[in-house]
Amino acid sequence: MRVLVVNAGSSSLKLGVVDGDGAVLASESLAARGGHWDPRELSRALEGVPEVDAVGHRVVHGGGEFVDPVRLDASVVERLRAWGSLAPLHQPKALEAIEAVGRVLPGCAAVACFDTAFHSGLPEVASTYAVPERWRREWGVRRYGFHGLSHAYVSRRAAELTGGERVVSAHLGSGASLAAVAGGRCVDTTMGFTPLEGVVMATRSGSVDPGLVVWLVRHGGLSVEEVQRGLERESGLLGLAGTEDMREVLERDDARARLALGVYVHRLCAGVASMAAALGGVDTLVFTGGVGEAAAPVRERVARGLGFLGVGVDGAVNAAVEGEAEVTGVGARVRTLVVPSREDVEIAAGVRRVLGGG
Repeated sequence: MRVLVVNAGSSSLKLGVVDGDGAVLASESLAARGGHWDPRELSRALEGVPEVDAVGHRVVHGGGEFVDPVRLDASVVERLRAWGSLAPLHQPKALEAIEAVGRVLPGCAAVACFDTAFHSGLPEVASTYAVPERWRREWGVRRYGFHGLSHAYVSRRAAELTGGERVVSAHLGSGASLAAVAGGRCVDTTMGFTPLEGVVMATRSGSVDPGLVVWLVRHGGLSVEEVQRGLERESGLLGLAGTEDMREVLERDDARARLALGVYVHRLCAGVASMAAALGGVDTLVFTGGVGEAAAPVRERVARGLGFLGVGVDGAVNAAVEGEAEVTGVGARVRTLVVPSREDVEIAAGVRRVLGGG
């Protein structure tokens, strides 16, 4: 079965055709102008790809309702809209892509695959916030976790390469999160109710004191919208260094850039250590995502900070990584890998499970 994989982001719409062996037969990326895609460009792009049997869409938030891939219809789409407020940077774009591709390929079966699904079986102690019972009962307040498609693939690949059962996967891109995976099952992760919790990201703050939000509204005079925009779009590396691009942060040698990198690595080390604690130790640490795959200095600094756990990388090997590689240093107890994320493979597999294709 050939699957058209659709990954809608805030600035682009990525299309890829994946066959049953995981090979990419064609790919295309469309820029989003003013937050929207030109339907004529989408039509032209789809005309240029091989014929497909089905479409698989990456959808960030499935809430507590969608814990497995699901075939899309009007009812499912409407239920997905209800979860949009919890992923405002992502969910509306995914829904727009579902509608746009559906108009171009109206007769093609479409399936939604969810970033939250991999984390749906989190232990209760890891998924539960210590908040009033009414919030949890009436509004489904809990830790959902995200980047699940990426974490599922890279943690499985890491286990295949090393044989280690206890994997910490670090998805470091524009968004960033960590996951603790034991024997293929996620037991903890850093993102929570929304994709804002956890480690420092490109424009997102990661975890902050919730009292800060209350203070900014009550005493700082900010509106809820201003606080949301600040935490989601004006924080992270951008808020610290004035740029959201880790490449620029690493190239610069000024106080703001040094602080940004220091905060980023400090939070990452703390996050990996907490994931290791959830696992009772760690066998393999795997980096993925744009920063995780390309930023050798970040991997080196994180490994240095986690030396007490037995993490260490080979400097020369780490600096020369291209694609999938092991960068473990001599004498290190924890094996460290770089594995490119293949969310497309996970999505295509989910589509085949739902539709029964080979």
